[in-house]
Order: sequence, then structure tokens, then C-alpha cells
Amino acid sequence: MTDAAIIAKAQSWLDSNIDAETRSEIQALMAAEDPADLIDAFYRDLEFGTGGLRGLMGVGSNRINVYTVGMATQGLANYLLQSFPGQKIQVAITNDSRINNTLFASTTANVLTANGISVKYFREMRPTPMLSFAIRHYECQSGVMVTASHNPKEYNGYKVYWEDGGQVVPPHDKNIIAEVMKIKSIDDVKWDKNENLISYIEDDFDLIYLDEVKKLCLSPESILTQKDMCVVFSPIHGASGKMVPAALKVFGFENVHVVEEQIEPDGNFPTVVYPNPEEAAALDMSISLAKKVSADLVLACDPDGDRYAAVIPNENGEYELLNGNQTGAIITYYLLNKWREMGRLTGEQFVVSTIVTTDLIGVISRGFGVKYYDTLTGFKNIAAVIRELEGSMQYIAGGEESYGFLVGDFVRDKDGVSACAVVAEIVAYHRSKGKNLIDVLAEIYQQYGFYKESLISITKKGKDGAEQIQQLMHGFRSNRPEAINGVKVTKVVDVKESKIYDMLNGTEETLDMDKSNVIQFYLEDGSKISARPSGTEPKIKYYISVNEKLPNREAYRAVEAKLDERIAGLKQFFG
Repeated sequence: MTDAAIIAKAQSWLDSNIDAETRSEIQALMAAEDPADLIDAFYRDLEFGTGGLRGLMGVGSNRINVYTVGMATQGLANYLLQSFPGQKIQVAITNDSRINNTLFASTTANVLTANGISVKYFREMRPTPMLSFAIRHYECQSGVMVTASHNPKEYNGYKVYWEDGGQVVPPHDKNIIAEVMKIKSIDDVKWDKNENLISYIEDDFDLIYLDEVKKLCLSPESILTQKDMCVVFSPIHGASGKMVPAALKVFGFENVHVVEEQIEPDGNFPTVVYPNPEEAAALDMSISLAKKVSADLVLACDPDGDRYAAVIPNENGEYELLNGNQTGAIITYYLLNKWREMGRLTGEQFVVSTIVTTDLIGVISRGFGVKYYDTLTGFKNIAAVIRELEGSMQYIAGGEESYGFLVGDFVRDKDGVSACAVVAEIVAYHRSKGKNLIDVLAEIYQQYGFYKESLISITKKGKDGAEQIQQLMHGFRSNRPEAINGVKVTKVVDVKESKIYDMLNGTEETLDMDKSNVIQFYLEDGSKISARPSGTEPKIKYYISVNEKLPNREAYRAVEAKLDERIAGLKQFFG
């Protein structure tokens, strides 16, 4: 967009019926000597990525504010009215603890009801998985979760769901965007709510959800013997502070300690730098409490409760944070073993993961004779596979490396609440047999290979940053490397171009997968690196996976150190 077009867009906002504070802020941006902030606020419209609409809060078309939320909602309303003509349309809405979340959630409700659409509005904030479940339970046509997940406090977002309880996927996401793009002015939005079209989801819905969570328990006898197992939990100032302890309770755990300093919902996230359980520092308070109470397990969720993290005491008694690939493999291995013991594996079950998640989940699944599906990044794609196979095959579980997992299909998004309960059950089950989760990982690695993953995430802010990320991806495509860190590249998979390049034989074939801006490098030593611009943040991410044989339990740390060394070399190459 040219500078003139950016100024014209900003002026169009000034010419609209906006509030005085927003008007003043835009005028200040236009009057500033340095136009950088104005450009960044208006150079584009926010688009739906893998997590929906997400960005920094502030004024402008490239920011999350009442007006961009309203315009997105008007586009959604228009699309819903087209998609369900003559029907009563219902949309479920909730939010997590972020700054302005109740404002943005109520704005969403106002615009929808102004368009004649009914709203099922959670009386209090609830985790994302409960929004997904509510859509299906109340037979809604759509849902909106106001959240920015694990992003820093300056961000907010708006995730849109369809009638199956999953986030919108093609063609609905693109069609909604098309409708939003037709909203040329803030004045095109219907803002006046119809209170008669709003009904509230009360606390009794918690029990309905928890009844489904309880059905996921496969080892009640193990939990009964380990009910006093010490568990520490933190919601990290988010929306899961009530529901995770409740889920642990319905599973049968009676010794749960919640981190008091982080129990209160607070969008400023005052005790952490980032409210992301993937960041070890976010778990410092949890681990500190764990040491005091000699916890057997530490659990934490991100602000909207769809991601979870697990920390366990290792063989040396030190608390060790497991990554999402490790916990995903542990859950998959446990579930498939229990399903086999119970005679429930009939060849009609399946497991799903994403192309940037550890290959180990697929290896484990195939080892049990269970069908495995690979999808594009984003849990909405896992939900799409569940929807596609519903009625013909039975979903067991699915997950992604970024601490997202879903057991059972009553929710259609990653569910940190139920995942926490299931992980606690797994710890209890193995604890009753004298094992910790490192022992379990060693058992898995001896059977299927020792897989180790890591992530490089490089932030490139603003318009210039977005262009730099595009240039990096273009460089990978126009000049495919023959070697990475001294190791031959044997195959390159370009998901955007739907091509698989055999680098050794110089041949290519077509990739049968939806397109996405991802390129993957397979190396001669079994390593895999996936380069992918984030769909929700100004980042380019490199997902690194290496593997090696594990001959025995005693070699665990030595092989791990060897894999860490390989990862360090790859990080240096890409970082």
C-alpha cells in the first residue's frame, strides 16, 4: 500500500462515526513527523491466520480495537446470514482474561444481535475448549473466542468457529474475510444490540463439560491408589483457574495446589514476562511451589486454557519441563496401550498431528496399527480431519508441538483442561508401577527411536519485518540448499508450491496436501527442519527435529546430549 493510500485509509476512519479518543489518536499519528507508526497502524487489514484475527491492540486497521472487531463481526454476520438462510442462527461467545476482552466480547455480541443473530454468551470467562464444546452442545452455527492465546499482554485476538466446533477453515475463513473486505466503512457496521437475542451460559454448563472430561479417564483404579499424588497447577492469570482443578477433582485427585500468585485473572500478567507455558520462565513460581510441597507433577495453562505444560521430577529429583512433542508422544503411547488392553483397537481408529510436530506420534500410531494423518499447522486442521472422518472412523487423539493436545472429540480444538487431567492420570498410572515419565520416554525411544525437537522463533516486526520474512522464504525456494550444517539435504518439501524435490536424484513430484507457506528440509542423518512464518505473530519459525537409536535406559542422557549437539549446530545455521 502506498503512503497516499495509507493516509487515505486513516482519513476514512476520521470521517467515520468513531469515538473522540480514537479520533485524537489517529490525528496524532497523522501529525507525527515520523510516519512509521501511522504506516504500521494502517498499511493493511488484519487477516485470519491459523489462530484467527490477532494483533496488537491500538487504533488502525492493522490493530485490534472495537472497530476492527466490529467490522470483522459484521462480515461474519453477513456470511452467517448467507450460509443459513431462513434459519435461526446462534453464535456462542466467551473470552479469557486479557485487557479489553469483555469490551471486545460484548462488542461482538452487540453487532451480531443488531443483525438479528442470537447469542449464547458465557456469563463468566471460560477456556477456549469450553467455547468449542458449547457450539456443539447448543447446536450453534458459529462461535467467537476473544483471546490472543499465549501472546504478550499487548496483543488481543478473535477466533472464529464454525458449527462443528472447530475454528473456521477453507472455504469459510476466506469467505468471511471476503465479507469483511466488503465493509468499506466503520459506519457500515450495525452497532445497536438487541438484548432480547442474548441468553447466558451459566455455571451449570461447567458440569456438563466436566461429565465429558471424566469419561476420558482410562485408569480409575490407578488414580484411586494415587489420589494423594501431589499436583501443582497454575493458570498463569488466565481463564483456566477454575476448570483445571475441577477436572483433576472429577478424575479423583485430591492433593492439588494452585499457585496463589497466579490464580487471579489479570490481562497484565504481572508475574511473568510472557504468559506462555512453553517459556520455562513462566513456570518459575509453579516450580518453586512444587519444591516446597514435593510435587509429583506441575501443570500450567496459557491464558485461554487451550495449551498446557507439564513439569516432572526426573531421575535426579530435578524438575524438568517436558516439551509439547514429548507430552504428545507420552499421551499417544499411553492411550493406544490402554485402548489395546481394553480391546478397543479395531483398525477403525485414527490419530492426527501436524507437519511441524514430532514424527514420533505417527511412528507410535503406525506401530499400534492405528491410522495416522498429517495436517497443516494449526489445530483447526486437526478438527477438519475429525469432521471429515466423523461417522466412518473413530478419533482417539491429536496434538501439535506447541503444547496443544485433544483427547476425545467432544471438543474440536486443543484442550488444555482435559489434557492436564489425562497427563495427571498417566503420571499416576506409571507412579503406581514405580516409573516416572522419563522412564516412559526411554521406553518409547527404545521402541521407536529417540526423537528430539527444538524451535527457533525469530521476530521481525512491522511492515519491513513482514517483507524480510517473505524474502527469507523466497530465498529458500529460489536457491534450495544442497547441505545444511555440513549434512546433505536429501529432500525438500515445499508445501506452498505443492512440490517434493528429491535432491539426490534431481526429480520432483506433486505433494498431495493443501497449500501453506511452509518449506521442509530432510537431511541425510534423519534430521528435519521446517521453516514457517507464523500465522498469528510477526515471526518466522524453524522447527528442528533430530533422532537417534536409544540402545538402553542407561544411555538416555548420553544420546540426548548427542541430539542436543546436533540441534545446536542446526540452530546456529538458521539463527
